Amino acid sequence: MFSRPETTWNRVIKPILLCVAFFGQQAAWGEEQVEKNGDVLQWTILAAGLGTAVFHEEEHEGTIQLLKSFAVSQLITEGLKRIVHKTRPDGNCCKSFPSGHTSKSFMGATFIHKRYGWKYAVPAYIAATYVGYSRVEADKHYVEDVVAGAAIGVLTSYFLTTPYEGLEITPLVGD
Repeated sequence: MFSRPETTWNRVIKPILLCVAFFGQQAAWGEEQVEKNGDVLQWTILAAGLGTAVFHEEEHEGTIQLLKSFAVSQLITEGLKRIVHKTRPDGNCCKSFPSGHTSKSFMGATFIHKRYGWKYAVPAYIAATYVGYSRVEADKHYVEDVVAGAAIGVLTSYFLTTPYEGLEITPLVGD
């Protein structure tokens, strides 16, 4: 089977241009469509990470790490929502802080980054950023809610994910 080597165009530039073209349409969509796009993208990022782990790893280590990151991220996010009890910008009570959509999105993007590298994570980070933007634009969260959600997502995946087929160098001190 003939396979074409991955180029920078296919790995990085093309996905970024597609994201820019897709997200550039938001001005014509209006607030409701921007919110719907964010709703879909939060799950799309997770599906991309999970799909990659399931279909390319025989030992399922990546799948387990993604599920652990997801569970921890959601426990922290939902716990904070119940403790802080902050009213949303649209007046609905009371789960504004932190943003769960943004937490999920950045958790998935950071999983892809940490597990498979920057070249695969750039489109995921762009999409995750759009999800955060969509939550503020839809009047569901304040900027600080989105930043906190992103931080939770990034930190959980950062600490619970290891690189796939990567080399880790650990200093060892002996006698």
